[in-house]
Amino acid sequence: MLGSMMRKELLISDLIVHAGKYHADTEIVSRETTGELHTTNWGDVAVRSRKLASALGTLGLSQGDRVATLAWNNHRHLKIWFAVSGSGMVCHTLNPRLAPQQFIFICNDAGDKAMFFDKTFMPLITGTRDHLKTIEHFIFMGPRDAEVLAAIPDVIFYDELIEQGADDYDWPQISEDSPCSLCYTSGTTGNPKGVLYNNRSTMIHTFAISLPDGLSLSSEETILPVVPMFHANAWGIPYAAAMTGAKLVMPGPMLDGDSLLGLIDDQKVTLALGVPTIWMMLLAAAKKSGSRMETLRRNVIGGSAAAPSMIATFRNDYDCDTIHAWGMTETSPLGTANRPKGKHADLDADAMALLRLGQGRPPFGIDLRIVDDKGAPLPHDGKAEGALQVRGHWVVDTYFGKEAPATTGDGWFDTGDVSTIDADGFMVIRDRTKDIIKSGGEWISSVDLEGIAVAHPGVAMAAAIGAVHPKWDERPIVIAVKAEGADPSEEEILALYKGKVASWQVPDAVVFTDAIPLNATGKMLKNQLRDQFANTLIERGIQDA
Repeated sequence: MLGSMMRKELLISDLIVHAGKYHADTEIVSRETTGELHTTNWGDVAVRSRKLASALGTLGLSQGDRVATLAWNNHRHLKIWFAVSGSGMVCHTLNPRLAPQQFIFICNDAGDKAMFFDKTFMPLITGTRDHLKTIEHFIFMGPRDAEVLAAIPDVIFYDELIEQGADDYDWPQISEDSPCSLCYTSGTTGNPKGVLYNNRSTMIHTFAISLPDGLSLSSEETILPVVPMFHANAWGIPYAAAMTGAKLVMPGPMLDGDSLLGLIDDQKVTLALGVPTIWMMLLAAAKKSGSRMETLRRNVIGGSAAAPSMIATFRNDYDCDTIHAWGMTETSPLGTANRPKGKHADLDADAMALLRLGQGRPPFGIDLRIVDDKGAPLPHDGKAEGALQVRGHWVVDTYFGKEAPATTGDGWFDTGDVSTIDADGFMVIRDRTKDIIKSGGEWISSVDLEGIAVAHPGVAMAAAIGAVHPKWDERPIVIAVKAEGADPSEEEILALYKGKVASWQVPDAVVFTDAIPLNATGKMLKNQLRDQFANTLIERGIQDA
């Protein structure tokens, strides 16, 4: 026997239909590549997305074709997302920060048929297009531009293309299992791998992140997604904003602290999302200007662990609740969000602050476990550390174009993180499997050491790595970048660790450097740091500790 309820496929096109029908006058504000602000609304985005979908059909594109975007967070990019995915094609967001070789590999591996691009990235296209084997159409995201035409003679102009679309275009009723978007991993080792999302997984993920125990989104919010739309689909925020009817403020290419601060204050942003490096710049700008960021009620930190001092600064100085979240491209991306339970309401300030440092607990739809080196499950007691594995409604099963499953034999995806999980499901990332420091058979969390180092006001960024040691195999050292105008000493930073970690976990040295290399998504490239600083202790003669 079957139930007797209406059957309706879960489709991304329904998100923009809903937003256009019930939140038509809610604003979408975006920064253009030229610097000025552009204001539209959900009603216009709904209309223009349909016209663009219709126009793409005139180029010979059809359902299942991959359409790439090389673009910032802006209103045209938003319309492309809904036009492409809503019409049954696959929106492939390209990361412009990748090395050209990886960029070429990804485009060819995806088999992209068309590419939308912002003017900022025109040199990347002109420098690589001879190697892009499958792209038939390059579409500039703007009006007719003589400079772009001279560089790419067969270019199509977005503002002209969209006017060729039909006003009466109807979204096709496709299967919810149809693919809708494609994102590639950052590829720190080997070639990046593609994760092909479908309508169903994306829609369920959108419901989940909108819930109070997710990111708690509603039509009352003004959301600033600083996380790029080319990084794990901007953590799903454009979809969730359409579902809830929230106002979107899209920062375009201007991601410096002063520009973001201006948007927060001028547009009365209530929620902002981004990686820790972004918030470091924002806090510096706010301190310099004296802004109180009065409307910013919450910010979400993901991508890498946030320093305790940063969370405390947002809370104590700006009355802003920081939500620590965890996820990855393979999990669409939300895997956990740090939202306290009702029983935590009576915790004192110190205990609550400690609870909020971790990555949080999974929403319905995600299940977590930790396993030992042999794959045996470990207890969720908040103490046992093991390899973090995940499964759920929006978790990858098989990478794009591959036949072998991406999961273990019993159906779990291994994240590459080392974690603890307590009885309430609160998960704490102790380290990446490849980054944890192994000293004398014991594990030392690089994440914990980094959080202590950046608490020093004179440290702008810090990375902890294992340096070669003849007795202990590895010993921790800290690679630090000094804050502008500051000159902290090695002794000052090492003194911070007293009483915060066991004595054998205290780093053996601090090395100051001008910059720490970052990958295409803003994460520290510790493999490069290990290559550069692995012999620091030997060179300094620190070998007997």
